[in-house]
Amino acid sequence: MILDILAISPHPDDAELHCGGVLRKMADLGHSCGIVDLTAGEMGTRGTVETRTQEASDAAVILGVTERQNLNLPDAHLDQCQAHRNAIIQAIRTFRPQTVLIPTKDARHPDHRLTSILAQDASFLAGLAKIETGQAPHRPQQLIYYYTHYTYRQNPPSFIVDITDQYDRKLEAVKAYETQFHDPDSTAPATFISRPEFLEEIEIQNRYYGTLIGKKYGEPFIVREYLEMDDPVEYFRHRSEC
Repeated sequence: MILDILAISPHPDDAELHCGGVLRKMADLGHSCGIVDLTAGEMGTRGTVETRTQEASDAAVILGVTERQNLNLPDAHLDQCQAHRNAIIQAIRTFRPQTVLIPTKDARHPDHRLTSILAQDASFLAGLAKIETGQAPHRPQQLIYYYTHYTYRQNPPSFIVDITDQYDRKLEAVKAYETQFHDPDSTAPATFISRPEFLEEIEIQNRYYGTLIGKKYGEPFIVREYLEMDDPVEYFRHRSEC
């Protein structure tokens, strides 16, 4: 399966939380979408590898994701080593995406920071023919960075995507991870994301970024490049009509 857009995430549920709205929107627009999770989240406080695998599968269906792969790299032990980088290179060459979504480097969880570094490097190296994996080389056309916990205040977004029509399905996909988020009947240990107010905070973040573009819900993203604009008159005329 050749994908239009591929999200690379450290653990199952990260893509849903931080770029799930855009993935659902891209699927709604007819683009082929995929997720590669680097780890199975086996070091997580709540749930098991088996439950999170099923939750990830359920969430992918809700988001309209056609391909999802877990690389089974070691949770909480990601490393900037050749083996971990090559695993991502192979995934990129398998799915051959035009656009890749990866976390920003400034993140709370070490796996998030390392996923950003590994995925950025792998996206470039996947285009080098002399790196042999038994696959044809492929370099994605565009890297886009998504925010994770505690990174929203680090840098302003390059752009914000309106996910108003997709927000309910994004939240449904997040809630597919029943073992991870708040359940008043659960006896599992509490975590940062199992707090009852956590999902409210996700909504507040998406509402905030939505207000910045005059929409109800939005997801923010960063690109390293400057964005080209051929016709400012037409662009801002369109913006004023929105």
